Amino acid sequence: MLKKFIDYIKSNNIARKTDRILLAVSGGIDSMVMAELFRKAGFDTSIAHCNFKLRERDSDEDENFVREYARISGREFFSKSFNTAEYADSKKISVEMAARELRYKWFDDLSNKHGFNFIALAHNRNDNIETMLINLIRGTGVAGLTGMKAVSGKLIRPLLFASRQEIEEYALSESLQWREDKTNQELLFLRNKIRHLIIPLIKGINPSFDFTMIETAERFRELQEILEIYVENIRNKISSKEVGCTVFDIKQLLKCRPFKTVLFELFRPYGLLPGQVPSLVELLEARTGAVLLTSTHRIIKNREELVVTGLPDKYMPEYLIADIEALQNMPFIEKAGIQTLEMDYRIPDDPNIAWLDADEVKFPLLIRKWKHGDRFQPLGMNYFKKLSDYFTDRKLSGYKKEKVLLIETEGKIAWVMGERIDNRFRITERTKRVLIIKLSDEYHDL
Repeated sequence: MLKKFIDYIKSNNIARKTDRILLAVSGGIDSMVMAELFRKAGFDTSIAHCNFKLRERDSDEDENFVREYARISGREFFSKSFNTAEYADSKKISVEMAARELRYKWFDDLSNKHGFNFIALAHNRNDNIETMLINLIRGTGVAGLTGMKAVSGKLIRPLLFASRQEIEEYALSESLQWREDKTNQELLFLRNKIRHLIIPLIKGINPSFDFTMIETAERFRELQEILEIYVENIRNKISSKEVGCTVFDIKQLLKCRPFKTVLFELFRPYGLLPGQVPSLVELLEARTGAVLLTSTHRIIKNREELVVTGLPDKYMPEYLIADIEALQNMPFIEKAGIQTLEMDYRIPDDPNIAWLDADEVKFPLLIRKWKHGDRFQPLGMNYFKKLSDYFTDRKLSGYKKEKVLLIETEGKIAWVMGERIDNRFRITERTKRVLIIKLSDEYHDL
């Protein structure tokens, strides 16, 4: 088993002896075998344990067991307790999904803080097969049938070569101790139903089911590579990256073939689920402003385009700017200063740069998001215009409108940032000093 473990790590280029590896150890048989194999193979490892507080006293006993193992084996130990049930309820997700989100976020934090190169998970060959079946039952693209990868970013799975039976035989031969999770036998969870009910039935038909699935996963991996090349070629032709978003041409999307498959693969990186494909198809014909939300992004219909953006922040603070120095220190302001207006001045034709009459602009300034009802005098006009009407005239998408901030002085809008200054604060023949403000690229990423 140890030789197979080392060979699998080498042949799949999973890790090197010089890497620092954080082991996710629950105390169950799989993670205990993984921890021992890494120890015997001579890797530099530390141990992390999540206490999800789901099994009352058993959860605490699992944590104490893993802590003692780490002490005896001379390895650094990290542990953290989570109120998993409360988190699941607040997020309206399953307990399983809540535990997954919590542990991966904590592992990532540990990795960044302590300089671990990889995070090792103890998934085995049977886990991989179960995951493929879960994806098939829930609905998936080709990627969901490729199984788990030995290396996925910082996550590594060095036990994917081993069956559950092989792991049990090794643990017994080495007299290893482990903790049994009673919930692994409960049929409440989908994975347990597949493990204890469905797979035994299938094996009654095909005793070589495990190897058949692994071979199938390999073929799907190769097919996925072909599909990714094909889809990426289409993506490059029909989409463009703009500041803070990606824009797809709807007319070109409608020409894609096979239509729904390509549509799903194009938007899968943005969190689209297979079951959302019909909604995405409807969005193509929807009115401007219609939105489809995924778990990670928004897809917005804007005339003949689909605009993909990140999910918006629920709250954007207001900034009270006391003086010019405070303005210069704003993260989305590249430059800000007041200077004497020279005779041969030339105002840049750049919406990211504002020239304002410094004697008309009074500190403190207020930087805030625009709201319905806001009015200003666009440069060159001597009448007020609603910002909402201005945005409509400019044909700004709903996403871009959300991003716009204002600079306000004494209750008056001086600049619709990145768009247009107010005519009342323009440079005139009477202007002696000019306030120059230049936005940084960060403004468009807010």
